[in-house]
This record gives sequence, structure tokens and C-alpha cells, in this order.
Amino acid sequence: MELIQQLVNGISLGSIYALIALGYTMVYGIVKLINFAHGDVFMVGAFIGFYSITVLHVGFFPALLISMAVCAIFGVLIERIAYKPLRNATRIAALITAIGVSLFIEYGTIYVRGAQPEAYPSGLVPLKSIEILGVKISGQSILILGTSIVLMILLQFIVHKTKIGKAMRAVSHDMDAAKLMGINVNNTISATFAIGSALAGAAGVIFGMYYTKIEPLMGIIPGLKAFVAAVLGGIGIIPGAMTGGLVLGVIEALVSAAGYSLWRDGVAFIVLILILIFRPAGLFGKNVREKV
Repeated sequence: MELIQQLVNGISLGSIYALIALGYTMVYGIVKLINFAHGDVFMVGAFIGFYSITVLHVGFFPALLISMAVCAIFGVLIERIAYKPLRNATRIAALITAIGVSLFIEYGTIYVRGAQPEAYPSGLVPLKSIEILGVKISGQSILILGTSIVLMILLQFIVHKTKIGKAMRAVSHDMDAAKLMGINVNNTISATFAIGSALAGAAGVIFGMYYTKIEPLMGIIPGLKAFVAAVLGGIGIIPGAMTGGLVLGVIEALVSAAGYSLWRDGVAFIVLILILIFRPAGLFGKNVREKV
């Protein structure tokens, strides 16, 4: 029973990682850029949700939507200001810029509001716990999982059934050919950043509700873990990011349950090293070594 309880906890945590990982993987799939500022968009989302609840006095779902909208705009601004001028620059220039943007957001937030942490109000959604086969599942876990699944299904719908989704897949496959077919590549890339950032904003609000405490440097570790989740599933592959997030969450929960809770952050990076050694393309990626 304890094992099932930990699996439920792991899936709740993993769904947060999955939402952040989707942003990494979508951006990489289109512009081949690891957007290290993505974890800080997640942090901004958590604060937007917090201020929506405490200042505007809205509930969880309106706060979630406000945070997603603001983060989508924020993501597009980051792309237009920091990354668009470097579209044809070297990979390392874009990577260094991403790290610079990340630090700017973190310390800009500290400058504007101070470094003190905030606590999300408790009892935002009065859901009762349910018991299945002797395992008690909190209403919070159900809400987190339900919200994450809905957002992931919505993303799959956008990518596979809408005009912008088709444009995103075309640009991902071949940017030059997409231009020749009349696709506005710049708008498509901006839309990708908007969708990825909106999901990170949603993850920030969910994280705040789940862990209560939020602070300006909170995006660093979840951001890096979500990157590990994206690599685990196969970077650039959307179902891979979802699966990688859930797998990583479950691994962390099991490590904590085994009594090694101090190692839970380290385990994520051990997983990254093992994946890069044994399956560099990730679980869903086509392994280059197999072709040779």
C-alpha cells in the first residue's frame, strides 16, 4: 500500500515536471535551442498565480488561466528580444544568451519584490480525499493530475489538429521548406514559445499549490529536472517529454520512500548521465548508434 501511495505522489510530481519539460522539448524541436530561461518562466507563473489569488482574490482556475496568459506573452517577449536576433548565430551563443536571460529574470524578480519567499493560501480547492484499495489519494493530487492531463491533451490537439500545430510540425521538420511553402516561420516560433511558456506558467501555479512555498530562485532545480525529463523521453518529442516527466517523478518518489530523500535531487542527474551513456536519443528517440 505504501508503494502505491508513493506512486501516486510520484505521478503528481511527475506531471508538474512533464508540463515544464514540454516547453523545453517544443522549443528544441523547432529552433534546436535549449531554453534555460524556461525554469524561470515557471517561477514567474507561480508568482503571477500567487498575486492573482491574494491581490485579485480569484480562485485556483482563474489564477491558472491568468498565469498561463501572462507567461505566454512573457515567453514571446523573451523570444523576440533575446533569441530572434540570434536565429542564425552559433548554438553556443544562443545557449549563453539563454543562461543570461535566466539570471536576468531571477535577479530582476529579486530586485523588484525582494528575495523573501511567499506561501500559497491553503484550501484553494476544497476537494475531499478519496480512498481506493486502501490508498488515500488527496484531492490536491487528483486536481494536479487532472489539470495536467487536460493540458497535455489540449497540447496534443493543438499540435495535430490545428493550423498553427501543422505549421509547427512543418517548421520542425524543415524550416527552409516551410518558408518556401508560405509558412510564417517567425510567428510559428513565437507561437511555440507562447504555448510552452503557458504550460510552464500552469506548472508554476500547480507547484505553488502542491508545495505552498515559492521564491525567486525556485525555478532552477525544477527547470533542470524538467530538462532531464525532456532528455529522458527524447528531446524534441512531445510524448517523450510527458513520459519522461512522469517517470522521473515516480523515480524520485520511490527514492524518497526508500529512505534516501536527501538523494532525490541527485537521482535526476544520475538518470541523465545514464541516459546519455546508454541511450542518448532518449526513450522515444531513434538511437543513432542503432543505425550504424
